[in-house]
Amino acid sequence: MPELPEVEVVRRGVDAHATGRRISSVEVLHPRAIRRHPPGASDFAGRLTGRRIEATRRRGKYLWTELSGGDALLAHLGMSGQLLVQPAGTPDEKHLRVRFRFDDDGPELRFVDQRTFGGFSLGELVTVEGTVVPEPIAHIGRDPMDPLFDAAAAVAALRRRRTELKRALLDQRLVSGIGNIYADEALWRARLHWARPTELISRAKAVEVLGAATDVMNEALGEGGTSFDALYVNVNGESGYFERSLAVYGQEGAPCRRCGRPIRREPFMNRSSFSCPRCQRR
Repeated sequence: MPELPEVEVVRRGVDAHATGRRISSVEVLHPRAIRRHPPGASDFAGRLTGRRIEATRRRGKYLWTELSGGDALLAHLGMSGQLLVQPAGTPDEKHLRVRFRFDDDGPELRFVDQRTFGGFSLGELVTVEGTVVPEPIAHIGRDPMDPLFDAAAAVAALRRRRTELKRALLDQRLVSGIGNIYADEALWRARLHWARPTELISRAKAVEVLGAATDVMNEALGEGGTSFDALYVNVNGESGYFERSLAVYGQEGAPCRRCGRPIRREPFMNRSSFSCPRCQRR
């Protein structure tokens, strides 16, 4: 699933191509893409037609556009969602789910989603701790790239938990944006095993692992994100290149870059966790 760097790459693309434009029509081609909008496709399209996109924002793995009139179009990419900018008249993609046209007759914004886990909803904008966010994600914590992110408060909250360290890192209420990929990479950098109890983490180590997560996500953002297959691309259909820099995630059997021991894969929450058995002792 796209994590903070991948969603931020998409947000920047949408901001560059769609902000300031007025929607002239919306075509919903698959109902699952708007399943979080119970009134259905006609109401969804009607409520967006004629609205101007005022800004494009993100918190963690969620992005949204602020609309003229005061509410927001909230998007989640799911496992395979893509927001693509395409010239009008370009043949439809095989898994095209929603099409947004604009009154300047310029490029369309298209939502393509092979697995149909992603989608859109409309939400009221609310103010939470001084920041305006869509109401459906008001419970999501700030991410490390947010200028108002309070690292000290996040460290204290992490150490109060009674759970495994990686579970805490993936808790979007605590710190948003970190997913399986960047949690594994941050834990490797901090030399911590994913199952370490959070109540046994020192303040210094908690600071280190959150700092490592911030660093690795910034590095990934600079490379356009991590693309393991064709399902994650930016708005121009281009892949990210951070996969080449991954130290542990997806590297089972490869030598650790620090000590040379083969990277191990362990079951974790119906997924996998990757680590070095020497650098990250259980």
